[in-house]
Amino acid sequence: MSPDATAPRTPQVPANAQLFLAFDYGLKRTGVASGNRITGTASPQATIQAVGEARFVQVAQRVAQWQPDALVVGVPYHPDGAAHENTARALKFARQLRGRHALPVFEVDERYSTTEAHALGAKDADAASACIILEQFLRSLP
Repeated sequence: MSPDATAPRTPQVPANAQLFLAFDYGLKRTGVASGNRITGTASPQATIQAVGEARFVQVAQRVAQWQPDALVVGVPYHPDGAAHENTARALKFARQLRGRHALPVFEVDERYSTTEAHALGAKDADAASACIILEQFLRSLP
């Protein structure tokens, strides 16, 4: 499979979807960002520092608080586009969000988002990475 075939593509996003929550999934921490289609910008939110069911309780609280039109999940790949262990974990997280929330969930190739967040001097690299993921997604929208 070519790298382009493995990377998630931004599906058709309805024009009425304006507000998004993005997640940078990690084993111990999950970065969170909120953003909207009108400005095309994202803002970091407090990183979720929980695992298992506790993580999903906090995600549900964020969804209730922000009432987004859709969710965005960063999916990591190797530089050559090949999948790895964390790719599968992020995809599973996205599937779990689909099953738990009545919202569309979009997957975004997040290669280098954490590296970029560190290079920008982010104090919370997880939340900054979620912002980078969400802004990349928003830029892809018509």
